[in-house]
Amino acid sequence: MAFTIINSIASWILKKRIHQIDLFRKYPNDVQNDVFLSLIRSNEKTLLGQRYDYASIKNYNTFAERVPLFTYEEFEPYIERTRRGENNIFWSEPIRWFAKSSGTTNAKSKFIPVSGEALENCHYKAAKDLLCLYLNNNENSQLFTGKSLRLGGSKQLYEDNNTFFGDLSAILIDNMPFWAEFSSTPSNKTSLMSEWENKMKAIVNEVQSENVTSFVGVPSWMLVLFNRIIQETGKSSLLDLWPNAEVYFHGGVSFEPYRDQYRKLLPSDTFKYYETYNASEGFFAIQDQNDCSEMLLMLDYGIFYEFIPMETFGKADQKIIPLEQVELGKNYAMVITTNAGLVRYLIGDTVRFTSLLPYRIKITGRTKHFINVFGEELMIENTDRALAKTCADFGVEVLEYTVAPVFMTDSEKGAHEWVVEFVKEPQDLEQFAKVLDVNLQQLNSDYEAKRYNNMTLNPLVLHKARKNLFHDWLKNQDKLGGQHKVPRLANDRKILEELLIL
Repeated sequence: MAFTIINSIASWILKKRIHQIDLFRKYPNDVQNDVFLSLIRSNEKTLLGQRYDYASIKNYNTFAERVPLFTYEEFEPYIERTRRGENNIFWSEPIRWFAKSSGTTNAKSKFIPVSGEALENCHYKAAKDLLCLYLNNNENSQLFTGKSLRLGGSKQLYEDNNTFFGDLSAILIDNMPFWAEFSSTPSNKTSLMSEWENKMKAIVNEVQSENVTSFVGVPSWMLVLFNRIIQETGKSSLLDLWPNAEVYFHGGVSFEPYRDQYRKLLPSDTFKYYETYNASEGFFAIQDQNDCSEMLLMLDYGIFYEFIPMETFGKADQKIIPLEQVELGKNYAMVITTNAGLVRYLIGDTVRFTSLLPYRIKITGRTKHFINVFGEELMIENTDRALAKTCADFGVEVLEYTVAPVFMTDSEKGAHEWVVEFVKEPQDLEQFAKVLDVNLQQLNSDYEAKRYNNMTLNPLVLHKARKNLFHDWLKNQDKLGGQHKVPRLANDRKILEELLIL
């Protein structure tokens, strides 16, 4: 009875926010302009604010003309000065938290600033909005009669010059209110364990006795945890252990390669999946409809958005446009100015708009994770969808994969080389590769043109990876758990060569 009352009260409180969400759904450009002006006005006296004379910036056009685009490497000197204790460099309030992220193509660690405003008005606000949107779409939800099983990063927090750094999930857990821990499992102590293997054992032991109603985490790592729980308990599905489980909130990597495996672990037609788009730099988008993976771009989190059409990305005629100028169906690199002080920052993700009123998106890949050696413009969205379709055709399951180019030589055409780790293997690997190649051509006309009559590209090459190959590679990179993920596509062969010899 008490949990039912708690569920009703919590749902009522969270659902009140829907009116503000509806406001930016209806008036997105007005809300974004307000965010833009607020960020500019509040940082006029910072080092960057004075350098680019924020005080005289009254509109977006002036901002776009005056302030350059920043990559992490270009912004890093300002971040390092802040980490050494200087204030008012790029944000008007002191910043004590930095999310450490090595990324997937650069071994050097990145330290992304996380201000108090970003914690409260972006990350935590998004967590509540995720629940708000889900509850508004599912009136009979009993989410708060049980706990949420969360799987975050595996690093503790470290202090340096009176500032703290670690995984974003560790920062969020360390700062979250007491009631959030009460409604979550495992405990904060277990969640913040550093050693991944011991942490997994502790989580499996701790969560079995809980009444879990929801799950939160990256699909690849959550799948590892779920399989361990099934193995440990001997249950045929997770619903045998947690019959009240109703939703999985996921993000970090595409869900497509894992969808069928989750359906087997959670065999229910009513179980829901909600996708999110969050990163160390901010929380950007949330699925706002049942059974639809398109995500609503959240416009009042203190983040101002700009976009670079990918057909101009990195070229002399590169264009940067505001949200109001985007078009449906095009791929864009995302640029953000945030309430943690990042300014015109190239985050490295690519998105495609599926709706303009309201603004909804799908993540299509990374600006560094694509293959365009031969003009094929292959995106992660293409390979994810082609692989998912081929797996469905053959009744097989995939755990991880990566793709790299085979460069042309004097005597040989180019190709794409795949390394795929199967959960359930195809009986005929050669035929699987042929069908995968055909499915990829159907999804990407540029790849199809290069494959026509083997004119530029030969058929793809596919290697069946040994068991735990990608796990071992991530372990060697000290990237087990949390937000770390296997790079899907690369324009070079570095990662693929490392995998082939491991």
